[in-house]
Amino acid sequence: MSSRLTEIRERLRRHGQEHVLAFAESLAPAALEGLLDQLDAINFVELDGLIRSLVLEPPARAMPADIEPAPCYAIDPAEASAPWSRSRARAIGEELLAEGRVAAFTVAGGQGTRLGWAGPKGTFPATVVTGKPLFRVFAEQIVAARRRYGISIPWYIMTSPQNDDATRAFFSDNNWFALPAEDIFTFPQGTMPSIGLDGKLLLAAPGELATNPDGHGGAIRALRSSGAIEHMAARGIEIISYFQVDNPLVRIFDPVFLGLHAAAPDSSAEMSSKMVPKVAPEEKVGVFCRIGGRTTVVEYSDLPAALAAARDERGELRFRAGSIAIHAIGVRFVERLTADRDRFGLPFHRAEKKVPFVDPRSGALVESERPNAVKLETFVFDAIPLAASSIVCETDRVEEFAPIKNAEGVDSPASSHRLQTERHARWLEARGVRIPRSPDGTVDARIEIAPLTALEAADLEGVELPAQVAPGSDVVL
Repeated sequence: MSSRLTEIRERLRRHGQEHVLAFAESLAPAALEGLLDQLDAINFVELDGLIRSLVLEPPARAMPADIEPAPCYAIDPAEASAPWSRSRARAIGEELLAEGRVAAFTVAGGQGTRLGWAGPKGTFPATVVTGKPLFRVFAEQIVAARRRYGISIPWYIMTSPQNDDATRAFFSDNNWFALPAEDIFTFPQGTMPSIGLDGKLLLAAPGELATNPDGHGGAIRALRSSGAIEHMAARGIEIISYFQVDNPLVRIFDPVFLGLHAAAPDSSAEMSSKMVPKVAPEEKVGVFCRIGGRTTVVEYSDLPAALAAARDERGELRFRAGSIAIHAIGVRFVERLTADRDRFGLPFHRAEKKVPFVDPRSGALVESERPNAVKLETFVFDAIPLAASSIVCETDRVEEFAPIKNAEGVDSPASSHRLQTERHARWLEARGVRIPRSPDGTVDARIEIAPLTALEAADLEGVELPAQVAPGSDVVL
């Protein structure tokens, strides 16, 4: 141990990070070994470059002169600039599903901290009336799809080191939500050291570096390093249906979207995305753009205000295609990107955060009242311009996007519940059910339709429905 400690201490000295061994001599052997393992896993030459470019000097945000809105497949093919056949796309997608060539992939590394929830975000009670947890909502979609297509559908779930054990225990405690345990493949994402604003690594404890998950972009690398991508290939999976854990309205298996991804003339079948029109220039979602002839996502904070507010001849936002973190990703695309596991990596982005740390001089725990550190994260949408070509499909916000991120206000349980109720009210109204609405048009009831009852409005045909919903009532179907 002493020779290893000496070697790593010298390495740290060369990179100005020797302070993280301030407590080495007082650590128990197992704790010291764990710290040295953490340090051994870091490429300090690469980290030095990241500290210079992203921590000490925040990067300038200059937009290329050739930026333009990304073309999108409209909801209604008749309104598209290049007409397309919804029925043909649906038929192709249905065939892909029936042949077992599509898998579900949930990015679920988050904790419910912002929601005031003590546990993985996927365990948060999300539905309007019964309070089903997010993981159950997704599991029921998978069960329903398995029944519809008569096939086995694997479910891949990326956790984080912080919530991996709790996530696995939750699935076990809930008997894997009626899915075969062998069809659920769970793996943690990678981590990055959290870095002080002065470029110094932080200690979470005397024998532990402060770290953070490497962002949802870490999914690409983690699919390879976990063995998930080989597992998919062995099962004949060709398309990964990617979505994040906080959206209970996601439609995991949309045959129209899958068909366009696989067979649209301008798609390489490598990576495709869904979008919803932004509600306002300042809405905090990334925007699909074209830069250098390639589709890409520009973060809302990076898009200049003048571009964000620009409108077209119809009065609509010019840069209107908001990213909702729903993608179809080709297995071969991931294989191509990660063929050289040591060299592949998506670009890191800087996020200033409050990170508690142990002072290496006093040993005291410091909790800052303002951001004191940089977390380096990767974003999965940075893989889009790496595809040979990529398409974007418009969808209805009410149908597919009701995220739960914050305890109150925008993207909260309350706002999600309103959207969930509105979607299900529309489905019932399409079948002739009278729905009570307030003067402002909002539904005066709470309505929840389980995925096992219907995956889309058309599935309610033949289901026994009430003639009307009573004002202020709770309805569960």
